[in-house]
Amino acid sequence: MITSKDNDKIKYLLKLHTKKYRDQFNAFLVFGDHAIEEAQKQGYQLDFYTSNPDKPGEQISGQLMKLISLTETPMDILGVAKKKQEQPYSKRILMLDGIQDPGNMGTLIRSAVGFGFNTIIASLDSVDFYHERSIRATQGNLFYANLIKAPLKERILALKFLGYKIYVTSLSKAEDIKSVHPIEKCVVVLGNEGSGVSEAVLALADHRIKIKTSDIESLNVAMAGTIIMYEWQVSL
Repeated sequence: MITSKDNDKIKYLLKLHTKKYRDQFNAFLVFGDHAIEEAQKQGYQLDFYTSNPDKPGEQISGQLMKLISLTETPMDILGVAKKKQEQPYSKRILMLDGIQDPGNMGTLIRSAVGFGFNTIIASLDSVDFYHERSIRATQGNLFYANLIKAPLKERILALKFLGYKIYVTSLSKAEDIKSVHPIEKCVVVLGNEGSGVSEAVLALADHRIKIKTSDIESLNVAMAGTIIMYEWQVSL
C-alpha cells in the first residue's frame, strides 16, 4: 500500500489536477465507480488506484485518496485514462467560444450527448474538458463525446466546406430559434459567459439565433445551449 505523498505515483496523480500536465501526459483522472464504468463501456483503458481493499488497483491510503480527490468525502477508487483521438464529425455539432466555467462545460457536454450533438469543438481559450468539475458535471457522458480543442475560425471554414451551416447565438440581429429550421448538418455556437461569441466568429455565421425570453436579457449559457439542442436534436 502506498502511504506517502512523496511516492512518484502519487506525485503523478497530483500533477493531473493541472491542465499543463494533463496535456503533457495526454491523461486525466476519473473518480468513482459510475464514471469508471462509463469510461470502460466506451473502451477507455484505465490504471486504477483505490483505498478499498476489496476493489482492484494499486492500494493507497484513505488519506492519500482524500488528498488526490480534493473533496471532503472522496470516492474510494479512481482511474487514470488516456484522452481519445479526434473522431469523425457528427451531423450535429456544438461549438464553444471561450467558455470559462467548468460546471457550464460539463453540463453542456452532458446535454450535447443527450441530444445528439456528439461532436463538441471548443476554442483554445475555453476551460479544459478534463477539469475535475467538468468531468463530474457530465455524469459520465464525457466518454461518449468527440471532444476537440481547436482554433474556431479554421474549423468553421472547414465545416462550411463540408456542407455544415453555422448557427451562432447572439442578442442582436438574431432570429428566434422557433422560427429557424436547421439543416441536417448544423453547428450551434455558444459564447463566453460574459461577452458572448467573439466578433470574428460572429462574422462567419450563416444564421444568428436567440431564445426568446420575457423580462430577462439572456440565459445562462449552459441552460441556453441545452434548450437549443433539445429543440434541434436529431429526430430518432
